[in-house]
Amino acid sequence: MEIAYFVLLNVLGHLCFVGSRMTTTLFALELGASEFTVGILLALFAVLPMLLSVTAGRIIDRLGPRRPVMIGLAVLACAAVLPFAFPSVNTLYVSSPLLGTSFMFLHIAMNSVFGAHGTPEQRAVTFSWLSLGFSISNSIGPLIAGYAIQGFGHPRAMLILSLFPVIALVLLWRRKRPLPRPERVPRAGNTGVLDLLRVPALRYTLIASGLLNMGWDIYGFLMPLYGHRIGLAAGTIGVVMSSFALATFVVRALLTMLVQRIRHWLLIGSAMALSALAYLLFPFVDSVPLLMALSFVLGMGLGASQPVIMALLYEASPRGRQGEAVGIRTTMMNASQTFIPLASGAISAALGMTPVFALIAALLLGGAWIAKKRT
Repeated sequence: MEIAYFVLLNVLGHLCFVGSRMTTTLFALELGASEFTVGILLALFAVLPMLLSVTAGRIIDRLGPRRPVMIGLAVLACAAVLPFAFPSVNTLYVSSPLLGTSFMFLHIAMNSVFGAHGTPEQRAVTFSWLSLGFSISNSIGPLIAGYAIQGFGHPRAMLILSLFPVIALVLLWRRKRPLPRPERVPRAGNTGVLDLLRVPALRYTLIASGLLNMGWDIYGFLMPLYGHRIGLAAGTIGVVMSSFALATFVVRALLTMLVQRIRHWLLIGSAMALSALAYLLFPFVDSVPLLMALSFVLGMGLGASQPVIMALLYEASPRGRQGEAVGIRTTMMNASQTFIPLASGAISAALGMTPVFALIAALLLGGAWIAKKRT
């Protein structure tokens, strides 16, 4: 029951975040923004987390996760309300970085909670439950956002999304017991990020994580643009993107039973190769059923690897620095979310979307080769 409670907190916060990303994209297009402007807005979701994630991880290591989770949920709700109160592209320039930064604190703190819960032997299964929660919110977030937009308009859709972190905040405020946290170890005087990157197992895990996150971010950015370009309605785009999230749910539900029996690096390499194949086929598909099928295949590949990555990352981190290690991963994730939309928006505006799909496929194939060497 406690795992279900932690999963629910994370799902409620992530519902707001993932729905707000999609709504921000479509709201900006509705307001007349260019694809490059949309790229800038989505980059703003990640620019402050890219700079602050390691510091946030150190704070969470020192203070524990409860206060960062509460602050993250509160700011997330307030940021989602802004486009409702002041509907304009200028407001989106403010709400986007606030949404990204608040969810960054929530994400790192909840990773700390899940890593500390249970025994080390249970860790891969525990992170599978966390990933399963992400799949739930990824599945229904685009649907909620898409149909809220169609039924109530973009500003009210953001207001609806802001209610989810408020519910999570109330649930956490009512909990009297402390949240699980890793063992606190006094920090040595001159230790820094480079010391963590010198740990080989941690370094290779971060490389694999970075490539997989790029694959995830490209989909979240390009699918709304691609759907808009081929004339799909907002609700239809939400349905297509939900098939991706449904696949992550299915594969992670299986992993909760199988993850302790699978060779981790073999699974990561296979997931990268499958995802690369899906990306190579995307530019040649414009029918909704085929887009849903490709999204499902891509979700199977990218979704299978995340629980294993998180378990490997936690196990490879020095004691008392797990939050900092997750902060490094989050910095890489947000660097991807900052620069991928900018580069993809510029390339797709100049050359079309096919080169972007081909580039990410090539990077994932390179990652599959690296994972094979680790196996």
